[in-house]
Amino acid sequence: MISAVETYLGVRRAAGFALSNSEYLLRSFAHFAAERQQAHVHTATVIDWASETVSVAQRHTRYQTICRFACYLRLEDPRHELPPPNYFGYRNSRRVPHIYSRGEIDRLIRAATQLPPAMSLRPQTYATLISLLAATGLRISEALGLRLCDLTPDGLVIRKTKFQKTRLVPLHESCVAALHRYLTCRRRAHSGGDHVFVSTDGQPLTYRQVHAVFGKLLQSADLVPSCGRAPRLHELRHTFAVRALESTPAGRQRIGQHMVALATYLGHVNIDTTYWYLETTPELLSDIAAAGESFVHGGRS
Repeated sequence: MISAVETYLGVRRAAGFALSNSEYLLRSFAHFAAERQQAHVHTATVIDWASETVSVAQRHTRYQTICRFACYLRLEDPRHELPPPNYFGYRNSRRVPHIYSRGEIDRLIRAATQLPPAMSLRPQTYATLISLLAATGLRISEALGLRLCDLTPDGLVIRKTKFQKTRLVPLHESCVAALHRYLTCRRRAHSGGDHVFVSTDGQPLTYRQVHAVFGKLLQSADLVPSCGRAPRLHELRHTFAVRALESTPAGRQRIGQHMVALATYLGHVNIDTTYWYLETTPELLSDIAAAGESFVHGGRS
């Protein structure tokens, strides 16, 4: 079954899927099946293997990964069993994203500038990274993947990230100026390499490093609640989408055009994904109430 896994991964990756986690899971299942001397997918084996993990969500992820794999295999060999869908009864629930206020973002950036060592590139790196995420709505992976040549006079070139899409992200002049100030310091501290964001040793900054530091910044900025979940780094992207919606021009047609532009800017394949990022805020509710009142009293929507 190992060879089938390799073929499957090759086909899916040719279609633009990264499958880093799926690769690990598929290899794990293939070894599990081999220990049972099974060359074909069996539902009972899939269930036993998926049940080895702790949470229902993890079991569901493992189970669905093999279900997709089995669908592919059955196209050429019906001896592979197709497990029934959603065996573990998992229901995906969306965590309500935290929408950062402007003051909270300012506190995060201010906390980043206080990171040790005081005279090193590190404080500027994290302050600039958080500022860029808040100002552009980039995915953290896109920001960390930026190369020096990706900063062009027309904006940032985001190269083949999610869904293998490349897009141009226009930047406000203040954002361009801030990036150039950071890059001047970055070249002075580490002249080698072509990544925009680097760690103290000049190597490309990793998500693991950023995630750990961001947790500390939340504490320094007093954004860790006494109960409940702390805000997440990815929610800067949610915040950008919501603030963009708040600035939507009036008129149904113009709103539609604005949403299409926002979806393109964020790098979404389908506009439905953009709607997933939107969240109600007091400002939006106030705008909706005003529009509804205008409509009821004979105004234009």
